[in-house]
Amino acid sequence: MSLCQEGINDIKPSETVFKPRNDETRDESDAMGILTKSRAVCAVCNRLYREPKILPCLHTFCSDCIRQLEPFSVCRLDGDRGSPEDGSAILCPECDSEVDLPPSGVDGLSTDHLALDEVFAETLRVESSVVCDLCSDGEAGKRCEVCSVNLCDFCSLAHRKQKRTSSHSIQTLEELKSLGRLTRPVLCSLHPDQELRLFCESCDLTVCLECVASFHRDHHCRSAREVVSHYGDRMRDLVVRSLKPRLTRLEESLRQVDTSQEALQAHTDALAGEIRLFARAYASAVEAHCCSLLRSLEELSNHHKNQLNLQKAQLQQAFADVHSGVDFTERLLTSGSDAEILSVKGVTLRRLVNLVESGFDPHPATIACESARTICFLPQESAGQVEGFPVVGVIHAKTVNPSKCTIQGEGVERGHEGQQGEFTLVCRDSSGEQVARGGEPVLVSIVHKERKACSLEASVVDNNDGSYGVSYTPAEPGPYSVWVCVKAQHVQGSPFVLNVKRKLRRHCGIFHCCSFCSSGGAKEALCGCPGTMPGGFQGCGHGHRGHPGKPHWSCCGSVKEASECVLHNLGNVSPRGHLRTIEL
Repeated sequence: MSLCQEGINDIKPSETVFKPRNDETRDESDAMGILTKSRAVCAVCNRLYREPKILPCLHTFCSDCIRQLEPFSVCRLDGDRGSPEDGSAILCPECDSEVDLPPSGVDGLSTDHLALDEVFAETLRVESSVVCDLCSDGEAGKRCEVCSVNLCDFCSLAHRKQKRTSSHSIQTLEELKSLGRLTRPVLCSLHPDQELRLFCESCDLTVCLECVASFHRDHHCRSAREVVSHYGDRMRDLVVRSLKPRLTRLEESLRQVDTSQEALQAHTDALAGEIRLFARAYASAVEAHCCSLLRSLEELSNHHKNQLNLQKAQLQQAFADVHSGVDFTERLLTSGSDAEILSVKGVTLRRLVNLVESGFDPHPATIACESARTICFLPQESAGQVEGFPVVGVIHAKTVNPSKCTIQGEGVERGHEGQQGEFTLVCRDSSGEQVARGGEPVLVSIVHKERKACSLEASVVDNNDGSYGVSYTPAEPGPYSVWVCVKAQHVQGSPFVLNVKRKLRRHCGIFHCCSFCSSGGAKEALCGCPGTMPGGFQGCGHGHRGHPGKPHWSCCGSVKEASECVLHNLGNVSPRGHLRTIEL
């Protein structure tokens, strides 16, 4: 075998066909930064491809890089993590698709020969010099397109002199660099000196002449050039008719998404600006409202302070007058003689009577506490608008006027024995408006007018909105007097007269059309109405004398279904006959 042929046999088709002058394992991406964007660079290791393999998702990676990927689903019984070499599935590092490896593992994947061409073209562009693939000593300046080997001048001459390689096309590396794209024959892995030019349709595999002669003798094999037109047309049809239009639509959709994102961001920024302006304006309005509330509070506080100061001055004057009168009188009675006492009795008694009848004597509990309770802050009540913004929170300074307070509900005038009665007290100010707060001292007293010892216990519930719910349950009928007081003063209309009626007497009979029908034609059946019918029947019947002409109660004859039973229309009806009617 010749030197050239030996060199060809030493090169595996799946390996790269260049040998860098320096260390082969160095990172080629350090040579030029643009390699990271080249088609000759693996996306995992960021280096030139080494044994590039194509995954089922049509993404290419180095075989070693694929082996280092963790299996996505491993069919192992021993629980080991394993490696993607035994028909397991992995996730593509490029598109995150789940792809299945062939049973033979990574070696069973198809080799990306286009990537090898890109590697060699990139090597020619990056490397200043390439080593001869045959002698490994000289600098390669030419390349055999058939054998895909780089040759120095000496090996190139020897390559042309060999009988089997004399017809091979040899080009200089400079010419190849100028072409921009490198194409090379694909050699058989079993017969490295043979090019894959045939296609076995039985095995769906590209083969060489020696493979056809040995392993595919009885198979249907055709020229690769003839077969590729069929599959190429099919692939081209799928690309042109389906995928490219879809690609166009996807690209347009992506542009629309980008446009929508930009529009969304612009709209969001605009809204954010509006919100900030609104917040600043609203904060300004709230601050202005706060200042207004504080001014109102200060004015009300000063007003009440002046009232308290006036009250204090009046009290101090009253205290001084009473104190001087008491002190003079006690000193007179203690130290004065009878003549001295009698001599000033007139002026002393007049002064003491005047002090007693002048009567400025308020209760201590109604002074300071009442003044403090008249001012309150209602944070949830609407305060109108400030600078065009609605605001809430008002200063409330209304006091309850018992003479303006009102009672709502019939429970303050009418009630029934044993049934709960209810009415509502509404506290109002001097202008008649309802006070919007609770906490007032409310007293409700209900006493029987005829039996003073019979009083009702009333329950008062503060609704915290100026209204108070009052409920009671009378145990005896009759007239009652209802006292409703606020701040120890009667409200408008108090005391009220409450008339409690006796408990309703329920009907003990049936509400029927006549005793004849309700008893099934029994002659002895009676009814509470005065109706009778001939033929020996003692009860009433339709259209006969005494019949009310409408449905009525059998116990009392009342024609109102929702009524109280009054057993006064029974006449001479015996209790026994009446009970029989009830049973019927």
